[in-house]
This record gives sequence, C-alpha cells and structure tokens, in this order.
Amino acid sequence: MSDLTLLETDRLVLSGWTIDQVGDLVRLHGNPNVSRYLTLSGEPWTEEQARRAVEHWMDLFATRRLGKLRLTLKSDNTFIGRAGYGIYAPTGEPELGFALFEEHHGQGYATEAAIALRDWIFRETDASQFIGFADTRNAPSLAVLRKIGMVPTTVEVEPNGLLCQFHIYERPENHD
Repeated sequence: MSDLTLLETDRLVLSGWTIDQVGDLVRLHGNPNVSRYLTLSGEPWTEEQARRAVEHWMDLFATRRLGKLRLTLKSDNTFIGRAGYGIYAPTGEPELGFALFEEHHGQGYATEAAIALRDWIFRETDASQFIGFADTRNAPSLAVLRKIGMVPTTVEVEPNGLLCQFHIYERPENHD
C-alpha cells in the first residue's frame, strides 16, 4: 500500500489525491450526468472548482485521514470515481459521499466503497456517527445509503441548495 492508500476492498483501492490528478476530477465532475446531483445548477465542474476540491481533500487526508478519496480498480488501477468523508459544514459531522463514472454504475462499487468506509471510520476514529445525503431524485445513491444500513432522517435543503434525503449511521456500540 502506498502512503496515500487508506483502504483496500476486494476490488477497489481508496487513496488520497495528488495535485497532478485534478484532471481526473474534472473528467468525473465535468460530466453533466454526474454533476447534476452535486449543485443546484447541476453545471459541470470547472478545472478551478476541481482544483479547490482536490486541495481541500488533500488537506483533510493529511490532517484527519478523511476527504473524498480516489477510487481505483485493484485489477488494473483504472480511476472509476471518488468516495469518502467530507465535513458537513453546518454540523461538523463526517459526511459520506461518492460519485462514479457512468460506465461503472450498477456494478456494486459505490456500495463496496461505502461499506469499507463505514467500517473504517468506527475502527480508526472516535466518531460517534456519520451522515450521508443525496438529492431526492438520485435513487441509486439513496439506495446505496440504505444498503449499508444508514437510517433516513430528514428531507431538507442542503447548503448547495439541493433538496436532499439525509441519513445517519451511529457507531454500533451506541445502540447498546
């Protein structure tokens, strides 16, 4: 494992970003079918937006081992998307999120990454819970959140202006 690898699953490597990988994020979030659920406008990301995101995720990885991580296939190192934890600004909670290239939808990669991240956060941090949310129109992402055991909470407008279904997952010991 490299210094930037956080997790490996059966099929995936989840790792931190380097600044020379901004182009990968531009390709991912520059796709209108991926970006439509990221902001109210649904506009594809610019290189500057992608650069700011990668810089932020690099900082989160360096300081807290969090951030939205690169997802690559173990078999051939193909970049397929991103998954990981941001910090939800209104509450400071870890927030699980993911986005994959369309050709990798429906193959269980998002669920596989989300399960690994769910287990990792409780094994490696003292977080008592994490949240996840998706645009109410984004049925596949909402399904992933449910598949990993997250519990729906509220439907509300998140800071980017999207109407989202929020979910929570509490540390298993909290249920005792």
